[in-house]
Amino acid sequence: MKNRIVRGVAGTFILISLVLAIYVSQNWLWFTAFVGANLLQSSLTKWCLLEDILKKFGVQDSDKSCC
Repeated sequence: MKNRIVRGVAGTFILISLVLAIYVSQNWLWFTAFVGANLLQSSLTKWCLLEDILKKFGVQDSDKSCC
């Protein structure tokens, strides 16, 4: 469950920042780059701040696979 939430939040942040970059200011692309860099960092270090936050809120990883 945590993986789905993390992916959903990251995807939502990227889409929102792209829309803001188109309609407000291109400086919002820095936020998109930050999200991408955070995803890359978490894949290398196996640590994600959002996962720690979700763990504190009691969200558990489900043992069932999605397929």
